[in-house]
Parts: sequence; C-alpha cells; structure tokens
Amino acid sequence: MLKTLTIAAAAAVILTGGATAQTEVPFALDWKFEGPSAAYFAAVDNGYFADEGLSVEISAGSGSLDAIPKVATGAFPFGFADINSLIKFLDTNPGAPVIAVMMVYDKPPFAVIGRESQGVSTPKDLEGKILGAPPPDGAWAQFPAFANAAGGDVSKITVEPVGFPTREPMLAEGKVDAITGFSFSSYLNLVRLGIDEDDIKVLLMADYGLELYGNAIIVNTDYAAANPDTVTGFIRAVANGWNAVIADPAAGAAMVQKRNPAADVALEQRRLQLAIDANVVTDYTRANGMGGIDADRMAKALEQLAENYSFENDVDAALYFDSAYLPTDGSLMLK
Repeated sequence: MLKTLTIAAAAAVILTGGATAQTEVPFALDWKFEGPSAAYFAAVDNGYFADEGLSVEISAGSGSLDAIPKVATGAFPFGFADINSLIKFLDTNPGAPVIAVMMVYDKPPFAVIGRESQGVSTPKDLEGKILGAPPPDGAWAQFPAFANAAGGDVSKITVEPVGFPTREPMLAEGKVDAITGFSFSSYLNLVRLGIDEDDIKVLLMADYGLELYGNAIIVNTDYAAANPDTVTGFIRAVANGWNAVIADPAAGAAMVQKRNPAADVALEQRRLQLAIDANVVTDYTRANGMGGIDADRMAKALEQLAENYSFENDVDAALYFDSAYLPTDGSLMLK
C-alpha cells in the first residue's frame, strides 16, 4: 500500500494575465487509507483543494497520536488527530504550536466491541470478563471515564494489553471477551474475520454518557498565523469533501481504493457509511453544520478527561480549539 501520495489537481492554475502556482500543503492522517479517508480524497479528486489554490499531499498515519508531533514540529502544517490526545499533548508540552481548528467527529468512534456469544452486550457485562486493549489506543485511554459514566466497575474487569494487529483476531478466537477500538474499524475487521454480525456488539462510548469529542483537523499555529486564508480554505475544502462522500459513499470508497489497491471497495464503503452515520452526521451537525464545538459540552468533556488523566497545567478549552478559521459562508452546513 502506498504510504504517501502527492496529489494535486494541477501544478499551476492558468488565470487571465498569467499562471499562479498552487500552495503545497502536506496533510498527515491518523491512520491508513480506509473508508473515512475518502472525504480528503474527494477534496482532491473533485477539485475542492484546487479551488482554494492548494496542492495537497496526504500521508497515512499509524494511530491517534501520530499526526500531533508532525504538526507541532512544523513538518506538516495540517493533520487529522484525536482532540483528546491533542489536549494531553499540549498539557505536557505547553506552548507547542498546534491546535484543533475543525471538529470532524462530533461523536468520537471510541468504542468497546464485544461478542454476545461471549456474554458481552452491555457495559455492565464487561465485569468478570477479559478486555483486550492496545496501550496506545485512543479508545482505551477513555475507558475509565466511559466505565464511570456507564456505571461499570473497572476493578472487576481483567485488562490484557494487545497489539493493534492482534486485537480483532484475539476477539474472533475467543482469547478476549471484548476489545477497545474505533467503532467502524473494529466492527468491520471482525466481519472480515468471519464473525456473525449479529454476534458483534458495538458499545459506542458516546452513547453511554461520554461527552468527549473525537478527531479534528489540527494546524501548526505559527503556520496558521502566517496563512489564515489558507487554513480557512483548507477547512472549506474538507467540508466539501465530506458533503461529497455523504452524498455518494460508493464514489468515496472507489477513491480510497485508487490510493490503496488492496482495499475491498464494498468493505470500505461500509466503513465510511458507519463513520458518517455514527460520528460525522449528528443532531448537532445537522443543526449547526460541521466543524464547530459546543462550549458547555467541551467543558463537560474536559471534566471527564480529567477522570482518566491528571493535568499538570491549567485546563483551558481555548488552548485546544480555535474556531476563528472556520469559514462563515455556509460551506460547513451538511447538504
């Protein structure tokens, strides 16, 4: 699979009176090229980035934390990362030049995935069971707050550290009773391993009292200060990309396969649709458009995050999310 692709609609746009070179913008994803990546490929293939004068290079990632240091060091001006991981990063690296500027997953895909045949259908069922959790997993990081919100007793759960590649196979083989992971990825990985879909129980943490937000577009703050219009244009193109794949998930899945020839188009279309339905299109984004956050909810989210993590510095939502770059032309509204 290609790890990095340089993708641009054109090296230059011919305008009346001459040629104007596009701005080259590297963009770091959190994970490999799968269904939910389609929105960014749509922004390329449909010319949304080009319309903003941008030539975008998209790089795959290896986890929720992956893009954050890449953006903070300036290696990438833009990234896609879990905002909760960003909050922790900024707490331990105060003043680091990175901030979220567009919320994408209004409901985070953090989930516990169990099997009914192994006695896991509700959060309470995890007591007395073995939970497989990769230590760097974003969902595992939120598990204590989830268990508290859902009324579970963490002390009655046996946690077994597992690797990302072995997580779903171990659940499929019955070596663990449940796992933590991203809802859309773990679910379909289990389907691909032959587990009956009726046997798979996805407990989306956001459905059991967890108020946290999910993944967001992040930007290097030094870059943003010097290039505010570029940041707004990037966000607008991303919003247009999401609207495109919401309208036509099949086309989005085909765009993923173009970059990842080994991908199963039908599987990635399902993965994309799951992300759309559970994480991107919510009551809040239907009413307000995508990209922004609710201040009261963010305050509650920070309180819940403090159940999992001991902050070293003062907590301030303004350090983690800046809405100033969001376009105001209606492009964030879901079509």
